Amino acid sequence: MLKSRRSRKPVSKWIGNLSGILLIGFAVGVLIFLVLPVFIIIPISFSSARYLTFPPPGWSLQWYQQYFSSQDWISATIQSFKVGIGAVVVCLLLGVPLAYVLVRTHFRGKFLVDALVISPMILPAIILAIGDYLLFVRFKLVGSTWALILGHAVIALPFMVVNVRATLKSVDPDLERAASSLGGAPLIVFLTITLPLMMPGVIAGALFAFITSFDEVVIALFVSGPHTQTLPMRMWSGLRYEIEPTIAAISSLLIAFATIILVATQFRRDRNTQ
Repeated sequence: MLKSRRSRKPVSKWIGNLSGILLIGFAVGVLIFLVLPVFIIIPISFSSARYLTFPPPGWSLQWYQQYFSSQDWISATIQSFKVGIGAVVVCLLLGVPLAYVLVRTHFRGKFLVDALVISPMILPAIILAIGDYLLFVRFKLVGSTWALILGHAVIALPFMVVNVRATLKSVDPDLERAASSLGGAPLIVFLTITLPLMMPGVIAGALFAFITSFDEVVIALFVSGPHTQTLPMRMWSGLRYEIEPTIAAISSLLIAFATIILVATQFRRDRNTQ
């Protein structure tokens, strides 16, 4: 009996080690699958070839120069920043109060409102784009910057609400009650007590909303016009008709931009926890 128990322990330990190795191997494989395109795009951006070829036959900075010297690419980049910032403002004005209501109040149909807010994260982008197009056509907004801002705000709003709501749940409501008992008006309590405490969630939600808007191309294809092309839409057109490494150069710049944002956010989070 003792021998059988002792023999089972090495077997179970061996199985546990094997499962751990397989799990680590699977995680590494997924990471390589996700990161591998980055290691292909960046070398192509320095290619001397006139088309997207890998490996590059030579090295050159001409495609970065092409991007910064092209009025079309710069206009599309400025348009993406305008739309992204506008979408963030709309998400702040709608998402922060909505998250506060969902966390601090109880009303009939709350589950339905919550599901409706999260639905843009679940629905395919093509369905949202068709709905936006049909709506904006009625109000003659197709082809305008406002159509892009409102369309992108719809898909970015869930990220704002989710982040703010998660942070607000960790805020002690007794602090708000104490401020109210001392004579603070509800708006003053929210601005001076609640909002500063949930500011990390607001900042995180704003970053996610901006990145979501900046990366969106499907809605832009439906509601933008010839003078309101965003950078992803311009890249999509260039990939279909031009196939030059300028797209790889822009992609490398966007990768660097996203990496800087993530590193800065993590640095700020680590600094706040110290």
